[in-house]
Parts: sequence; C-alpha cells; structure tokens
Amino acid sequence: MKIQIINGPNLNLLGVREPEVYGGQTFGDYLDQLRSDHAGIEIDYFQSNVEGEIINKIQEAGFESDGIILNAGGYTHTSVAIRDAIKAIPAPVVEVHISNVHAREEFRHHSMISAVCLGVIAGFGMDSYRLALSALVKLEFS
Repeated sequence: MKIQIINGPNLNLLGVREPEVYGGQTFGDYLDQLRSDHAGIEIDYFQSNVEGEIINKIQEAGFESDGIILNAGGYTHTSVAIRDAIKAIPAPVVEVHISNVHAREEFRHHSMISAVCLGVIAGFGMDSYRLALSALVKLEFS
C-alpha cells in the first residue's frame, strides 16, 4: 500500500510555529515514527507553501497512490483549485488538521475541500495523521 501525505503552507514550521496550538514536535520526527510504526506501508511525504505545487502533487499522487492524507493548511478555507484537483483524481483523500479548527477563528470553520474528501480528522494533534492512515488502510482492506 502506498500513501501520500501532503502538507500545505506553514506546516514546514511545525515544532516552532505556535507550539501551544500545534505542539513542539517537528513533522520530520513524527513522520519517522509513523513510518516505523507502519513499516509495511510506503508513506511518501510532500510539503509546499505554494498552492500550484500542492495541486500538482495531488494530481500526480491521485493516480499513483492508494490514498492521500491532506493537510491543506490555510488553503483549506480558500482554495477552489485544490478542491477541483481532489475531485479529478481516483485516490481517496482524507482531510487532516492538527488543531480543532472549529474551536478556532470563525473563518477556519468552513472548508472548501471537506465535501470532496473521504472524511475529515481534526483536533488530535499530530495523531490526526495516524488516524487518517488507519482509515485509509481499513478502506483498502474492507
């Protein structure tokens, strides 16, 4: 099984950016542990602060992977283009957020991409990625 994780803008700053919201762990450290815990699954990782690069990766991975875990960051609330990219691919996409976006600013309460994703996992810190991975594994083998 091959899973693509895609992180959007500012998620390269995990471990440094607002640790009270996002925690103190870097994504690289978390990814190492996730890969170790799921050695039988190929987990690829991509991060970009650029919307077009995220769209290109969704299109590429959407035809080469068994599923995508997507944390689109701030683009979650603004990007019709990312929504359209998700709709255009056959791979299931799970929308992920580290924080509980519904407990934050009002503008974060609406997602442009939720309706075209398999599901949404939010508010469980970095563990949101593991929960999304578990959902995709269960889907693959059900």
